[in-house]
Amino acid sequence: MAFASNPLSLSVPEQAFETWLRDSGYLEILDHRTTQLHNLNSSTPTTVKTATTTAPTSTTATTTTPTITNLRRTPTSTITAIAYGLTMSLLSSFAIIFSLLTLNPFAKLTSSDFSSQNSPSWTSSGFLGSSDSYSFPSSSTQAKMRVHENVKRFAKNYATLLILFFACSLYQMPLALVGLVSCLAMWELFRFCDNRWALDRFSAIRPVVIRIAQFGVAVILFWANVQLAVFCTLGVGYTAMMLHASFRKLTPAKQLSKGRGR
Repeated sequence: MAFASNPLSLSVPEQAFETWLRDSGYLEILDHRTTQLHNLNSSTPTTVKTATTTAPTSTTATTTTPTITNLRRTPTSTITAIAYGLTMSLLSSFAIIFSLLTLNPFAKLTSSDFSSQNSPSWTSSGFLGSSDSYSFPSSSTQAKMRVHENVKRFAKNYATLLILFFACSLYQMPLALVGLVSCLAMWELFRFCDNRWALDRFSAIRPVVIRIAQFGVAVILFWANVQLAVFCTLGVGYTAMMLHASFRKLTPAKQLSKGRGR
């Protein structure tokens, strides 16, 4: 708890309140609060700038009459302002997306996050969610918070997607599939020979055979381009995980458990 419960207290510091929301599990409130604070902070400078720019305009309008040149410049300045606003919005969006590359999404993961009890369902009330469950993060802080919490909640779902992507990569690359099966068959043959002839009795021969088998497996994996399939799987899986985790709104844990029960 960030602060002791007191019915007479009327206000608490912002950081203490956000810490209490995080510790109590009200992450959806913290997510919505972050969006509201960002919208409020971004709209305040615009309001002040508009008020300061409209005051001289009203003064000059009473003293001078608009000319044809001023009327012609008005659409140009409007288009410039719109283009500037769109450019700044795109740059801000790219900055939020690129900020995700600086964090470790697996920092808060534990072994219990991969248990079947904590795995939400794949329905619209669980992992996938409805169309209202997604929104572009308003700031890099909100994006990082979503990534950390969603990766912790959907750890088993992301692991399942990674296995599915790897299976699709092997399907697209039959040579890699053949190489992977050949390596498994080689290790099974080595285990069979080890159990049949009891190679552990020969302390000098068994390590040499193991090194030869490892070298053969490495050659087969490199020749079959299995490393390319693994690289493609990790790249696609990591990108899909980061996009889903950053765009997915934080929902109550009770709602995810209800979706799992259905």
